Amino acid sequence: MNIALIYDWIAFMGGGERVLSNLIELYPEAPVYTILCNKSKIEEPIKSANVITSYLQKNGKEISNHRRLFPFMPTAIESFDLNAYDVVLSTSSCVAKGVITKPDCVHICYCLSPMRYAWEFSYETANQMAGKNKLVNKFLKYFLTFIRMWDYDSAARVDYFVAISNHVAKRIKKHYHRDCAVIYPPVRCDLFHPSEIDGDYYLCVSRLQEYKRIDLAIEACNRLKKRLVIIGTGPDEEKLKSMAGPTIEFLGRVSDEETKKYYAECKAFLFPGEEDFGITPLEAQASGRPVIAYGRGGALETVIEGKTGIFFPEQTVESLIAAISRCESMKFDKEFLRKHAEEFDVPVFKQNIKKFVEEKTKEYNGIINKNECINN
Repeated sequence: MNIALIYDWIAFMGGGERVLSNLIELYPEAPVYTILCNKSKIEEPIKSANVITSYLQKNGKEISNHRRLFPFMPTAIESFDLNAYDVVLSTSSCVAKGVITKPDCVHICYCLSPMRYAWEFSYETANQMAGKNKLVNKFLKYFLTFIRMWDYDSAARVDYFVAISNHVAKRIKKHYHRDCAVIYPPVRCDLFHPSEIDGDYYLCVSRLQEYKRIDLAIEACNRLKKRLVIIGTGPDEEKLKSMAGPTIEFLGRVSDEETKKYYAECKAFLFPGEEDFGITPLEAQASGRPVIAYGRGGALETVIEGKTGIFFPEQTVESLIAAISRCESMKFDKEFLRKHAEEFDVPVFKQNIKKFVEEKTKEYNGIINKNECINN
């Protein structure tokens, strides 16, 4: 089986890049086609993989603000010549699914999310990028209409979709009118372990962006005068620091060893945003710690109410405060938390993906061969 892996872009290591890393381990001979790759910010096994970038990254020069290239990404992803491959496995939250393949090549898309800024976040995207400039805002809305058309049309190039959660599967059905299987992303359970030390702090591990709603966690802990440790960086860092009281600690980027320790000793993990899936709540559970999560999105599929965490129903400070207070009156079984996280472990993910690719490749080849017989 001659297979190629496709990814949107590799600007830094995040949840999607962890998924890609597992696919590279599963298919080590497969090249990785992507819009751009910032080699100084990536880790193994991506660093050693055969990564092929688009014409948008000239001479391998690193690109600090990849989002400015967004208008050119559809044509860049279409520029790759994939005629040598029998199987294409794309991992996509934006344009990767838009690659062009030959008729007898099966294209399987592991969909992290339909393109959010083309659909649900289109108004927010236009408003944020344009600011108070009404003319730019109007232009962006026209441009996003074109992007929606391309996104919908390019979804037809995929032979089989796989969603990372039932939440994403519903959005694929809504936007692309396609049914799909669900295979949950992997959590690296071997990196995390429960601890007998019970710390006095709550924890957030997140990129500091607006939709992550770390502001809710900060304000709740400000009012309760509870200690909150925040690991991660992002564009909202200064804004969030300005609203933080004396009990809030920003650690920025820390090593894996430090992160593991903070996970293992926290009182609970706070997850106030709405995510398509969310790896970090499972990392907390693998560390034997409960999760306090907003009760929408992927968290509903990874957290068991009352057993591995609790949900707060409204995305407000008051609702989160009530959940924190309720959590402090409850006891959670660390061993049960760990066993639940192991259901999403790396070997489970690899086995499920490998089986799906093999079955669908066989099915697709059967369809192609049948059509050839009919035509002959």
